[in-house]
Amino acid sequence: MRAGRLYFAQILQWIRDFHKSTGRWPTVASGAISGRPGETWRKVDSALRLGLRGLPGGSSLARLLEEEYGVPNLRSRAQLSVADILAWADAFHRRHGRWPTSESGVIAEAPHEKWRGIDNALRDGYRGLPGGSSLAQLLAQRRRARNIKGLPRLTYRQILIWADMHYRRTGAWPTSATGAIPMAPGESWSAIDSSLKFGRRGLPGGDTLTRLLARERGVRNPSSPPTLTVEHILRWADAYHERTGRWPTRRSGPIPEAEGETWSMINSALMQGKRDLPVRTSLFGLLREMRGATGHSPMNAAGSASGTL
Repeated sequence: MRAGRLYFAQILQWIRDFHKSTGRWPTVASGAISGRPGETWRKVDSALRLGLRGLPGGSSLARLLEEEYGVPNLRSRAQLSVADILAWADAFHRRHGRWPTSESGVIAEAPHEKWRGIDNALRDGYRGLPGGSSLAQLLAQRRRARNIKGLPRLTYRQILIWADMHYRRTGAWPTSATGAIPMAPGESWSAIDSSLKFGRRGLPGGDTLTRLLARERGVRNPSSPPTLTVEHILRWADAYHERTGRWPTRRSGPIPEAEGETWSMINSALMQGKRDLPVRTSLFGLLREMRGATGHSPMNAAGSASGTL
C-alpha cells in the first residue's frame, strides 16, 4: 500500500500528541505512531531527510523538534554565546522598536535559529550556556527590557500615589483607558487595572481602579453612583434657584454642589426610582409638590423669558 502525503502541520500534531501522552519527545527509535496505522517515526524522519511523500527534504525529525520546540540537537548545532544573543536582540529592537520574545520566530541574522530555541537553551543550559535563565530574564538584566513575568510587586499605596500625582498634574483621575504612567516607566493604567482585577503582582484581586479610587479618594464610580435623598435634591435645587431665579430642569446641566451629577441624571433616577430614592416621580413633579414650582419661574411671571421645567 502506497504511503500518503505528509504535511508539516500533520507531523507537528503527531509530535504534540506523543509528548502529551509520554512526557517525552519522539526520536527515530520511538516506533509506531499511535493512531496512525503503518506510520513510524523512522519513516517520518526519512521523508523529512530525503524529500519523500511531498516534503521538501533536507530536514530531519531531530531538526524539526529543535526548530519548532527548542529540543536540543546537540550533534548539529553550534555553541551559543550571550554576546551573540544580545547582538541578535539589539538588531531585532532596531528593526521593530521592541525586544524579542520566545514567540518572535526566526532570527533574521541567524536564519537557522529561532527565538524559541534560544529561550530553551538559556533555560535548560545547552549549546554552551549555563542554564537557569530565559530570554526575558537575559534582556531584563542586560538591556533593562520589561519582563512581564518578573514585574515588581504592586501595593494599593503605590497605586494611590501615582493616581494622586496624575490628578495634580491633569486635574482628572486616571481610568483604565488613560494610558502610560509617566512617573513609572513601563507601567500603564490598563495594566494596573488588570492587576487589581485578577490578583497579579502581589495584589489580592477582585478589585478595579475605578472601585479603588471611589473607595479611597471618593471619586465617582459611574457604574455604582452614590445613593440620593430627596433632601439632597431639594438643597441643590434651592441653590440653583438662588443663583438663577429659576428652578432647574432636566436640561439644566451639571450640578455645581454635586460633582459628577447632572439634572438629567437626577430626573432619570427620580422617574425610575433608582439610587434608593423613595419616590417615583420627575424632577418637575418633585419641585412642583415640594417647592410649588410651576412652568414659569417667579421672576419671569410678569413677562420675559420662560423657565419651563
